[in-house]
Amino acid sequence: MYVLGLSFYYHDGSAALVKDGTLVAAGEEERFTRRKHDPGFPAKAIQFCLDHEGITIDDVDYVVFYEKPFIKFERLLITAFQTFPKSLRVFRESMLAWMQKKLWVKSHILEALKIPKSKLLFADHHMSHAAASFFSSPFEEAAVLTLDGAGEWTTSTMGVGRGTKIEIQKEMRFPHSVGLLYSAFTAYCGFEVNEGEYKLMGMAPYGEPKYVDRIKKMIKIGEDGSLWQDMKYFAYHWSATTSFTPAFEEVMGQPARDPALDDKSLDPFYCDVAMSIQKVTEEIVIKMVDHLVKTTGCKNVCLAGGVALNSVANGKLVDATGAEQIYIHPAAGDDGGAAGAAYWATHHILDVPRAPALDHAYLGTEYSDAQIEEFLSTNHIAFQKYDDDAEFYDRVSDDLIAGKVGGWFRGRFEWGPRALGSRSIIADASNAEMKEIVNAKIKFREAFRPFAPSVLQEHAREWFVLPEGDECWPARFMLYVVPVQPDKRDKLVAITHVDGSGRLQTVYADTNPGYHAMISSFHSKTGIPVVLNTSFNLKGEPIVETPAQAFNTFSRSEMDVLYLGNYVVTADAKKIIDSTPFMLRHEGDRVAEMVS
Repeated sequence: MYVLGLSFYYHDGSAALVKDGTLVAAGEEERFTRRKHDPGFPAKAIQFCLDHEGITIDDVDYVVFYEKPFIKFERLLITAFQTFPKSLRVFRESMLAWMQKKLWVKSHILEALKIPKSKLLFADHHMSHAAASFFSSPFEEAAVLTLDGAGEWTTSTMGVGRGTKIEIQKEMRFPHSVGLLYSAFTAYCGFEVNEGEYKLMGMAPYGEPKYVDRIKKMIKIGEDGSLWQDMKYFAYHWSATTSFTPAFEEVMGQPARDPALDDKSLDPFYCDVAMSIQKVTEEIVIKMVDHLVKTTGCKNVCLAGGVALNSVANGKLVDATGAEQIYIHPAAGDDGGAAGAAYWATHHILDVPRAPALDHAYLGTEYSDAQIEEFLSTNHIAFQKYDDDAEFYDRVSDDLIAGKVGGWFRGRFEWGPRALGSRSIIADASNAEMKEIVNAKIKFREAFRPFAPSVLQEHAREWFVLPEGDECWPARFMLYVVPVQPDKRDKLVAITHVDGSGRLQTVYADTNPGYHAMISSFHSKTGIPVVLNTSFNLKGEPIVETPAQAFNTFSRSEMDVLYLGNYVVTADAKKIIDSTPFMLRHEGDRVAEMVS
């Protein structure tokens, strides 16, 4: 049985295909269109999913949308009426968007896919989040917590998953929202909402939690983690341009940072604000998880929703609550809602038995040696191919030891926002210069942004402080921030954040054998089972999907070497685009046309 899940028209349009309970293909539309957070109908992602299985849409038993548009529309209408006339502008703009397309999701899907109405289902937004995490987890029974900005009306749910069923027991409703609270502070600190939350989290360790008391003047936190916000301080429910009001600024004591300013700077005040809201968020999530464990009796906990991407909070849950094991779907945000919708229909509605746990995120496209070589040869790009894998891994580890930065393109691309060793930029984590080099000359991003360590799973506890007894499922997907072992910090200077932590990815030989073997080669020569890993993209762009995009990104940065499968391209090859860099920047997949 095939079930296709869809998420679109809000942000991160995506498609995911579940076959007999197993997630077999999934991808965000942005990877194919090259439009960051593309919210559009995921036509290319859908086609990829079908092509991967060698089927057509006629072979799909059900198509499931990840939320219920009419209920969401109801929330927008009622909220606009309640806050009128302040909401006039956002009401006008939202009505245009909804009347033109968002309200007609059903007809758009039926028209685009040419399927009968009987095949189309609609899931609840937070049920999709819950299903994505629980049904892909290793747990037969678990407490389930969802947290995000907002779905239809709901902003958070607590429930229990058992077998093929999920029971939602409690919910928190708009406008009170942990996700929107965090986003208000993201905007206040000068970053873009739905994009800059990672920056806020990365900036927090440079500050102190000096303003927790000020934040708590605007909110109330229940013993169960429930959140109440005094809405005179917030504007996201009625404004199209800001998330907070002048009253908010009066409480925080300083005007909001101008988003037009260079956000590479580290203003101590905003660092303190960032740390303060991070601590408040952690308090809320910890209380919610602890309450859920106590009331359900389940010590296994599944998290989902955009707030579950707060890897700093995630890393503290086992030690700070009664939870013993945590699982988080690799695409915890709205993109993962596509997978959750498909899982919900498969298991909760159709009662199909569950498949083994999702223990990797390699669910995207893959390119064969023949396709890679055709691209390189057609474009007259010099390369060296290694037929022997061991020789190739030896070459890569030697390059890293020599201080080179490489683009690593191998296997199926990753589902979710994290690069996990398929579309990654890699470097020596022990080289003190690498953080500045990769941020300034390759990623072109803020100097304070940390990099992730990819560590061989069998050595993870030697190098990082992980909770005892925790199987660390989120670490597979780079969703844990934990301390670097104190005696190892001077050996991992490029990935150790200012507070001594790292957002680690544990690498398993059975799920990514090539990446594991390369790091093992590096380990055998240096004694360090860790490499620096960051996503293979430049600032403001989606992660690369094709060999052409990988070469284009390589060419526009100061990376030293590109690894496409077992093909090695050095910096000398960049000269082929000297005459057409601007065209290539916008047409990364048309290299052959423009340089021939």
